[in-house]
Amino acid sequence: MYSGELEVQAKRKAIAVLQDEINRILNAARELATLPDLMMKKDKTGIKNSLEQISTIEEEVENLRRKITREVADVGGLIMNRENLLNTAYTMDEIAGYITGIAFKLSNIKITTLKSAKLDGDITKLIELVVDEVYKLNEIIRSLNTNTANAIELAQETQKIEREIDVKYRQATIKLLSEVTNTKELLLIKDVIEGIEEMSDKCQRVSDSFILLALSL
Repeated sequence: MYSGELEVQAKRKAIAVLQDEINRILNAARELATLPDLMMKKDKTGIKNSLEQISTIEEEVENLRRKITREVADVGGLIMNRENLLNTAYTMDEIAGYITGIAFKLSNIKITTLKSAKLDGDITKLIELVVDEVYKLNEIIRSLNTNTANAIELAQETQKIEREIDVKYRQATIKLLSEVTNTKELLLIKDVIEGIEEMSDKCQRVSDSFILLALSL
C-alpha cells in the first residue's frame, strides 16, 4: 500500500474520532439549551441532572481527545497536517469546557434578575444560536469523507451564525450594564454571555480546521 493511501486512511480514522467528539459536544450544547426553561420552572432536580449530564459529556470529550492524541502519535510523521488534527481536537475539548462553565454560572443566576432585566430571552437566543453552530460543525465533519464541497458551504454558514452571535452578544452586554445593578448578578451574567461569545469563536476555529482537513483529503 502506498504511503499516500496510508495517510488518507490514518486521517479518516482520526476524523472518525473527531466526529464522535463533536457528537458529544452537540449533546452537551443541547443539554445547555434546556437550562433556561428548567430555571424558569424552578426545577432544581432537572437543573442538577442537566449539569451532571454536561459534566459527564465533558469527561467523555476529554477521553476522546486523549484517544486522538495517541492515535496521531502512533502514526508519527505519516500524517502531514497532524498539528491541525491535534489543534482541532484540543479546541473541541475547550468548547466542552465552555459549555460546562456557562451551565454552572447560568444555573447560579437568580431568575428574577434575568426577568426584571429582560435578559432571559437574550440568553436563550444566544444559546440557541451556539447550538446551531455546533450542529453545523457536526454536519461539516459528516461531509468530510463524502462531499468536501458541501463541507465548505456549511463552514460559511457557521461564519454567519458566529457573526449573528457577535451582534446579539453586544446588544445583551449593553442591556446588562443598563439594567442590572447587583454586582454579583452582573458579573455572573457577564461571564455567561461572554462565555457563549467565546465558545462561538472556538466553534469558528474548529470550522476553519475542518475545511483544512477537507482540502487535504
